[in-house]
Amino acid sequence: MSAIPPTMTKASSGDPADAASGTQDGLKAGLKNRHLSMIAIGGVIGAGLFVGSASGIAAAGPGILISYALVGAMVVFVMRMLGEMAAANPTSGSFSAYADRALGRWAGFTIGWLYWFFWVVVLAVEATAGAKILQGWIPAVPQWGWALIVMLVLTATNLASVSSYGEFEFWFAGIKVVAIAAFIVIGGLAVFGVLPGSHSDTAGLSNLTSHGGFLPHGPGAILTGVLMVVFSFMGSEIVTLAAGESEDPQRAVRQATNSVIWRIGVFYLGSILVVVSLLPWNSKAIADKGSYVAALDSIGIPHAGQIMNVIVLTAVLSCLNSGLYTASRMAFSLGQRGDAPKAFSVTNKRGVPQTAILASVVFGFVAVAFNYWWPDTVFKFLLNSSGAIALFVWLVICFTQLKFRGIIRREMPEKHLVKMWLFPYLTWATIGMILFVLGYMVVDGGDNRDQVLASSLVGVLVLALGVILGRRHKKAEIAE
Repeated sequence: MSAIPPTMTKASSGDPADAASGTQDGLKAGLKNRHLSMIAIGGVIGAGLFVGSASGIAAAGPGILISYALVGAMVVFVMRMLGEMAAANPTSGSFSAYADRALGRWAGFTIGWLYWFFWVVVLAVEATAGAKILQGWIPAVPQWGWALIVMLVLTATNLASVSSYGEFEFWFAGIKVVAIAAFIVIGGLAVFGVLPGSHSDTAGLSNLTSHGGFLPHGPGAILTGVLMVVFSFMGSEIVTLAAGESEDPQRAVRQATNSVIWRIGVFYLGSILVVVSLLPWNSKAIADKGSYVAALDSIGIPHAGQIMNVIVLTAVLSCLNSGLYTASRMAFSLGQRGDAPKAFSVTNKRGVPQTAILASVVFGFVAVAFNYWWPDTVFKFLLNSSGAIALFVWLVICFTQLKFRGIIRREMPEKHLVKMWLFPYLTWATIGMILFVLGYMVVDGGDNRDQVLASSLVGVLVLALGVILGRRHKKAEIAE
């Protein structure tokens, strides 16, 4: 294998002094350790946890805890693999750059563009979700107006500097973390009957086994729950993209990788355990109000709905902020490697890839427009075609790590600071888990099958384009 390409050398130096004073190919190291820590924590808490958990509880009952645990374990393994590569070689392209190196240019091109596509579609989804909440508070401004305002504000934030992104994300993620922690503490006290002023007569651990048992719909419902919760975990990998612009990339990646277990355990399993302990899983309130609002209402917390709206809005803004950052850095990395327009790899005097940010947000604006003009046709296809990309990304990370381990050992053994457990057996087991979920989505039918098929179609098209462009690059190199 050839030596490390110049585009990856600076990022992999691991010298905090270099990171603080220099740049990674124009990107300024403006993210502080506290930014990276909160990005890592907040990355696993998406709006999907607050909004989508009710449907999972309805489908699997208390057994949804097993669904969350299974998906959580899969994400922990994937993050460990990604952490091994990122700690040795932190770069803004993260898994796309590693796939480029380990599997071939076609792999880095394909997964990089698919990941970019995923996040620009997320921009439209989250902008619309945030606009609905804001219009409920101030109806004089139309929903499209709020979506426009939100997108413009966060675009300006990302254009200002990477430290602006980090600071916004620090506070957005901080609010989410405090909210979840407070919910777990208050709800836990209510479950054990020691919360002052609580008047809940439905709370208790008996809810886990009453009302039809722990698995009221049978063991098969666990798999249904897996399909419902798997996509709420997307975003854990953002910290490895951001690490290249931090003061101490390797330290940030090690901390994020080592803490992912407790983050998932506390925020997902802990909060859902509180919900299904406070209320019977089949409570009508969970279906009508959402799991967290229903739980807060059950213990007499006033204005629970509005409190949760504020938290969900914060989660939406956090996702928008990170989505724009992530999409632009992936576009920047693709531009560096010649897999995107060269302008994407150019940074301004503030160390920000301005063209990559603007290109990402323009597509996001277009997707928002599609959501208003053709919500049931064009936008639905965009949603379906990006729906399974999270699983594709995790799958590529697994296959990349199988080969990248050898590269690390041969060329940078001193940087092999994070190691995947039980390699290669656990890596192959994770690949099997992901393939099983994808296969079950197809068998399950409905929207799940549509997502896999549409995402696969887009993936094949991008792959074909990558192969064609790769051959042209090779011919051009030979001609030179």
